[in-house]
Amino acid sequence: LLLPGMRAQGCGLPALLLLLALAPGPLLGRAGPGALSELRVRVRLPDGQVTEESLQADSGADCISLELRKGDGTLITLTADFRQEVKIFRALILGELERGQSQFQALCFVTRLHRNEIIPSESMAKLRQKNPKTVRQAEEVRGLEHLSMDVAVNFSKAAQLSPHIHNICSEAKEAIYTREEDVKFWLERGADGSMFEVLPQSADLPDLPRCKLCLDRWKPCICSYSLSIEWYPCMLKYCKSRDASGKVSSYKCGIRSCQKGYRFDYYVPQKQLCLWDEET
Repeated sequence: LLLPGMRAQGCGLPALLLLLALAPGPLLGRAGPGALSELRVRVRLPDGQVTEESLQADSGADCISLELRKGDGTLITLTADFRQEVKIFRALILGELERGQSQFQALCFVTRLHRNEIIPSESMAKLRQKNPKTVRQAEEVRGLEHLSMDVAVNFSKAAQLSPHIHNICSEAKEAIYTREEDVKFWLERGADGSMFEVLPQSADLPDLPRCKLCLDRWKPCICSYSLSIEWYPCMLKYCKSRDASGKVSSYKCGIRSCQKGYRFDYYVPQKQLCLWDEET
């Protein structure tokens, strides 16, 4: 059933929405502040395959995490740390053993978290799912965001940016990237500048090619990696009610779901670390 004031949207299936429960308490574990909750949602990938997405919320730490596995086996994680205003993307990419790569390759991209990009952790912790078997597609497709990750982050010092980096990016200690514009924001908030190292750029090295155009696997180049968050609760919906005296008030009655893609460009010391970025 839809909550009062809600209408069927998206593909015409009312159950496409995750409903915000009016009663307090998370999905799993104990109710109350600081409780952890987890929601598993079936989503359709661009290639038509269906995968399961895990959404976790920790209202005590004021953070959420979303994880899904792509059709090629890549594991994508997005963590939003509201307290520190930090977003962390992690990709665990299966390696090409026949081409000399390790079993998997880990990448971490750290950017500033802006207001209203995703619903708050306390709201995420209250999400309920009417029909767990429904395959969901986002109501809104947000534009591709192209990010030039021109700064490397020192893993041993990154905890002051967000305490979650230590756990999430432990496999990507030498491959944590951010942007100079985000660094400026964090420096103004008192971050230690020694954790950042500006990477070589095409403007500094005119002969630095994009990896897809680089013929030598052992030469440095600019790598591109793209990922997509296929389904996430991006906005709260509000409904209005009127009491006996005629006074109108609003209350949370649902969420709007979004899909968003990202493309990250960054320097690698050798093309061997960017074998997916090749012309076909």
